[in-house]
Amino acid sequence: MPRSRWLLVLLLPLLLLTMAFRQTPLIDPPPIKVPAGMSAIQVNKAVKAALVGRGWAVTAEQADGVDARLTGNDYTASIHVAFDTQQVKISYVDSTNLKYKVKRDGERLIHVNYMGWMRYLSGDIGRDLELVSAAAPPPSAAAAG
Repeated sequence: MPRSRWLLVLLLPLLLLTMAFRQTPLIDPPPIKVPAGMSAIQVNKAVKAALVGRGWAVTAEQADGVDARLTGNDYTASIHVAFDTQQVKISYVDSTNLKYKVKRDGERLIHVNYMGWMRYLSGDIGRDLELVSAAAPPPSAAAAG
C-alpha cells in the first residue's frame, strides 16, 4: 500500500500541471483586412458563411456586425464579429466550461481549443472575403449593366 501512495503523491502534481496547460492567454485575433471594393453586404455574407462553415450559429445581427455562438456537448463560446468595408474584428464575449479566467494582472486565460477555433475562423473569414471579392463583377461592369 505505501508504494501506491507514493505513486499517487508523485502523479497528482503532474496531473494538476497538465490540467493547467489546457489554458492559454486569450488574445482576440488581429483584424482581418477586407479586399478593396467590397460592399458591406458582401462582407456580411462572407463572415456569416465562414461562421456557419465552422459550426457557429449566428445569434444576433447588427448593422456593424454579428454575434455568434458555438455549442458543444458540454461547452459554449460566444463571440462578436464586427465588420465594415475595411476590416473584420473577432472579439470574445462569453463562454461556459472553457476554463475562462481573468488573472489579478488582467490577463485573460481560456481553454487552448478556443484559440485554435479563432485561428481557423480568422483564416476562413479571410479566404471567404477573397472568394467573394474575386467572384464579384468589376465596378465598371456593374455600372454598365
